[in-house]
Amino acid sequence: MTPREANSDVPIAAQASTAAADDGRWLTLANAITSARFPLAPLCAWAILNRAVTLAFVCFAVAVASDLLDGRVARKRGEVSRLGGLLDHTSDALFVASGLAALAVLGVVPWLLAPLVVLAFVQYALDSKVLAGMKLRTSGLGRLNGVAYFVMLGTPLVRDLLGWEWPGAGLVSLLGGLLVASTLLSMGDRALTWLLSRRVPDLPGEER
Repeated sequence: MTPREANSDVPIAAQASTAAADDGRWLTLANAITSARFPLAPLCAWAILNRAVTLAFVCFAVAVASDLLDGRVARKRGEVSRLGGLLDHTSDALFVASGLAALAVLGVVPWLLAPLVVLAFVQYALDSKVLAGMKLRTSGLGRLNGVAYFVMLGTPLVRDLLGWEWPGAGLVSLLGGLLVASTLLSMGDRALTWLLSRRVPDLPGEER
């Protein structure tokens, strides 16, 4: 998942000004590239379910290419915005969740993985308070999981396209289980951080 938020090296005042101007602009080239993943999501899932190996791989390849490209285009053209970042992460979550759900129906990956991707994204968005216009807050483990979702989806697609026997069904399923555990760990860590941040501070004069 390619970051689309403002560059941390840019002064805060400049970031605020840019974000205020850009957040009202949805019709940008970067957002158009990002939006391509929305129709690709159901098409890729359909291809997986119908074992249309080539079509599934093409959808996956185009989605990955768009994910690598949209952030670069946004930064180069000055189209970086919070709304663009939200659109980027939403399209990523929808694409990988749809594809992983299709693989789960075929028994390739654990059934729990796809709904966890959706739940992790919802938690991530709510914790970042995106509905209030706040910037998305990422974590190290969350970013790794985001990449791992694409790898998990692409591994059986590439294997089947090339006609390889490796990695076998058992190994793919094991990796899927590890990703389930990693996602739960990330969600638990984010929830714990939120709970600790909600602790009521000690009152003045109260014994410690």
